[in-house]
Formats: sequence, C-alpha cells, structure tokens
Amino acid sequence: MTIHFGTDGWRAVISDTFTFNNLRLVTQAIADAVATDGWLNGTGNGLVANPRLMVVGFDTRFLSDRYAAEAARVLAANGFTVYLAQADAPTPAISYAVRHLNAIGGIMITASHNAPRYNGVKLKAAFGGSASPEQCRKVEVYLNDNEAQARGPNLMEFEQARQLSLIQRFNPIPAYADHLRRLIDFDLIAENPQRIVVDSMYGSGRGVIRSILQGTGCEVFEIRGEMNPGFGGVHPEPISRYLGALAGAISTGAGSFGLATDGDADRIGAMDERGNFVDPHKIMALALRYLVKKRGWKGSVVRTVSTTRMIDRLARKYGMTLHETPVGFNHIADYMLKEDVLIGGEESGGISFKGHIPEGDGILMGLLIVEMVADSGGSLVDLVDDLLAEVGPAFYERRDLRLKHPVAKDKMTSRLQNEALAQIGGETIVEVSTRDGVKYILADDSWLLIRPSGTEPVLRVYAEGRSMEMVKELLKYGEVVAASVA
Repeated sequence: MTIHFGTDGWRAVISDTFTFNNLRLVTQAIADAVATDGWLNGTGNGLVANPRLMVVGFDTRFLSDRYAAEAARVLAANGFTVYLAQADAPTPAISYAVRHLNAIGGIMITASHNAPRYNGVKLKAAFGGSASPEQCRKVEVYLNDNEAQARGPNLMEFEQARQLSLIQRFNPIPAYADHLRRLIDFDLIAENPQRIVVDSMYGSGRGVIRSILQGTGCEVFEIRGEMNPGFGGVHPEPISRYLGALAGAISTGAGSFGLATDGDADRIGAMDERGNFVDPHKIMALALRYLVKKRGWKGSVVRTVSTTRMIDRLARKYGMTLHETPVGFNHIADYMLKEDVLIGGEESGGISFKGHIPEGDGILMGLLIVEMVADSGGSLVDLVDDLLAEVGPAFYERRDLRLKHPVAKDKMTSRLQNEALAQIGGETIVEVSTRDGVKYILADDSWLLIRPSGTEPVLRVYAEGRSMEMVKELLKYGEVVAASVA
C-alpha cells in the first residue's frame, strides 16, 4: 500500500488507491496519531482543544458524502465525538469549524482542484489550518505500523454512533458566514452594490457567496452551482482555460465581473467585465494594496516561491517584511501562527489575511474583491490597470508536464542548479534559489521556476516576466530543461 501525504493531504484515484478500505486505514492512523500526547506540539499555539472532538466535512465529488460518513464511523469507534457536516461544504468552512468548536482536528474529504477521478483527505489541525508535515508524518508512521501488525480499523455502525451522540450532524456555514461578516465591510458593499457572476465550478462553494451577499443589494448570478460529481468533464480549478462558462456569462451581461472558486472553495480566480482572467497574483497584490492603503493595516507578508514578485515590490514600498516559502499553504500558516502577518498567499489561489484562520479561502477573497470594487467606485478592469501602472508590468504563465515516472526532486534540483545559464532572454540570472525546486531570478525581476507537483504526477514550469516575450523565452527554456529531467 503506497499512501503518502503530499503538499496538502492524501489524494488518489477513486477505486484504484482511494477505496473505502484504504480510507478506513488512513482514518484509523489519524485517530491513533491525534490521540497521542504530542499531537499539538508546535502547532497548538496555546489552544485549549477538546482532545476527543473531531470535525468531518466533504465536497461534491463522487461518493464524498459516503467516504465522510465512513471516516466518522472509524473516529467514533475510537472514542471521538464527531461533528459531521450535513451537506457538502467549503474546506475553509470546515477548517473554521475545527477552530470554532475547539476540536483537536478535522478531516475534509476532497481532492480540491484535481481531476474528477481523484478524491482525497485533507487533515486539519486544531488551529483551523492544514496539519503540519510533522503531524502528517506521524499519521504515516501509524499507518505503516498498523499494516505491519495486521491491525485493522476500529468500526462502529453509523446509526449506533448517532444514537450514542458520537456522530452529530451539523451545518458549518452559519458560524463561518458570521465570522466572514466581521472581516468584510458589508456596509460599504451595500452602499455600492455590484452585479456579479459566481462560478462555483460544481464545487462545494456552491451557493455560499450568493447567500452571504443577500441583503447587500448585490445581484449575484451563479453558474455551475448544481451537483455534478464529474465537474462537467473539466478540472474544478479556477484558471483561465477552465473558465469559458464564466466568460460566456459575463459576455451576455449576467454580471459586471466574475468570481470563481475551485472544487472545495479554498482557491479564488476572477474575471473582469471584458472577459480577462484576473489571476491570483493580481488578486493578492490588489488585496495587499487595499488592506494597507484603505484599512491602514500593517504586518508582514508571506508568499510562496511560485507567486508574483509584484508582492515584493509592494512590500518594499510599504516597508513591510516579506517571507518566501515553499509551495503549500501549510508553510504560510507557519508564519501566520508565529507572527503578525497581514496577508499570505500562493499562486494557485489560496490566500488569507489577518483575523482569519491560517487557511486559503476562496470565499473570503471573493468577498474582498467585491468590497474592493465597491470601494473604488469603478471597475475591476480599472483596479487591475492601476495596480499594473504602479508595480507592473507583470505577465505570468504556467505549464504542466505530465510525468511518466516520478522525478527525484533532490537530483533534479542539483542538476538544474549546476547547469544554469548565465542569461535567459537577454537578461542576466542574478540568483538561483532551491527553496522548492529550482528558481532562476533575473536582473529585471523576471523569474522561472521548475518544480514537481506535490499533489499529482506533474512537473510544473512557472514563469513571470516584464513582457509577454520574456515569459515565452522563459517557458521555452524551462520546458527544454524540464523535459530533460522528466
């Protein structure tokens, strides 16, 4: 059995490795790990959590509701009281429930933005964010030990657990929505209500933004909000190539701009009234600028290695400390737990800010975009143009190369570091970073990053340049060298 926790949990193909039996084994290992005395070491941050309380949620994928019920059965059989979501819900809503209910941890059944054939488990820590790498390793240790000892999972009949109140169904949305209302200025939105298209991409964010904006005067037109475990045959990832339906809705006048959330709504993408995709790089930069200039907030800034250097330029302008981390929001969460972080985010669309749990949240950031547009009195196009005039230009693309065989990350990193050119596209390489994969930083602040995905068999090539021509040069070089090690 090859079950490993990657960048954010365990993901596998349904009916191949992701089976009911394997899920029970993983849940048993989680129960064993959570029950140990050292579970909160380094991640508790002074929390007083109920050591016998767990939260379980699920997304809209095939069988996710049944997988969640099965996980709850195992936890109940191990003596935990389980709050089980009564319907599919966003990952950040489940994460917030863990913190709100003072639970020791949580399980979210989801494969996030992965293809429909995948499902997975995201493990949540008591502080409301993803479990640390150390906690995930502890689960893997118990998983392997249980297998070596031929120890199967403890099980309890679902209805028996319900009768004993060991499994309790609950709705995580009301408390989550109340929390978001303390972070977003709904009065400001009501003063200048917007016409918005929300593309839920058939994911578990469906209906949430629309319901939270009720009473503000905003007109919200939601697309792809019905239950469709196959996600209409596309990856539920809010990036340009999967948002044709959103562009179509905007072009017919359904809204002035669009918001898109991924399969479990912890990622955000947007689209302006002209049908231009507004990527998470621009969203995070807009949010940082807004929180500093309009709200007067301070604190440090955290971004992953694959995120725009527009953030660096803004941080320098505002005199703010900037931290760069490997890919994965758990690395951002580490900083959010130990210091005053204003905003943290990553290229994939997971972004959070001060006052919220240390977890990427597409719902929260979608609402902040609505607030920013309402405050500006203009359009999302105007906001982006103004941002780029201040800290741009910045053009970005990412290519994913499907792998036939796993890549040895250390070997790849060493080779690409040693074989680096002096220049790319006429610009000198001034720094080579190996924080996560290999990143070439050029004199004009352009950059190229090559790294294996932590969630699927893919080698990712990322590029940001001050012109589209530079991006093409970076990608051309990146694809050649990536193919040589793939």
